[in-house]
Amino acid sequence: MNKKELDSKREREKRVVGLMIRLYCRKKHKTKKELCPECQNLLDYARERSDRCPFMETKTFCSNCRVHCYKAQMREKIRQVMKFSGPRMVLYHPILAIKHLIESKKEKRQIERDK
Repeated sequence: MNKKELDSKREREKRVVGLMIRLYCRKKHKTKKELCPECQNLLDYARERSDRCPFMETKTFCSNCRVHCYKAQMREKIRQVMKFSGPRMVLYHPILAIKHLIESKKEKRQIERDK
């Protein structure tokens, strides 16, 4: 994977996480345009983790990664966001959600084959 493709993949991951955090914040914290400080902190943290990910070239999603680089507290927060926003993404961002499901299934199959 060349640098341009890798950068594109990082940006796509950060975009998806951002959409999920925004949806969560809008529905749970009743925000309109701006994220609440807690969700903004989580988004900044997730972006930083994505920027520093050494496995970006070979992984598709953090949930499928062998190494979890999030601190325990942040990992729990992102899990809550994913659990809430994941099913709702089909309503708010259907194409993105379907692509995510397909890629996730492919990666899980590949992980099973590699064992």
